[in-house]
Amino acid sequence: MTSEDPIQPHIPPSGTGCAECLGDGGWWFHLRRCAQCGHIGCCDSSPAQHATAHWRATGHPIIQSFEPGEDWYWNFDTEEGLTGPELAPATSHPDTQPAPGPAGLVPEDWRKKLNR
Repeated sequence: MTSEDPIQPHIPPSGTGCAECLGDGGWWFHLRRCAQCGHIGCCDSSPAQHATAHWRATGHPIIQSFEPGEDWYWNFDTEEGLTGPELAPATSHPDTQPAPGPAGLVPEDWRKKLNR
């Protein structure tokens, strides 16, 4: 396996929330993890869609859900789901972290702000 392989099982996640949302005071609906570099970004239903933006900026095509109890993968290049190995811990955000999140930054009318 080389550093160019789209799934790097040994790379840990970048954190427990969307890196960009946490940096700019934003919020997310669900989280996705880049299988190549561990970047945590928000899903396409989230206002900022940082996981997709990460793929566009880096070319890293495969993400895995970063939600508790979910282990599915998605390939942006082929627009298909796939299976893959278990990634390095943590495999999801903490169970105590709400979705949407982060706690205290989600607007009351968050449902109206989701991308559909």
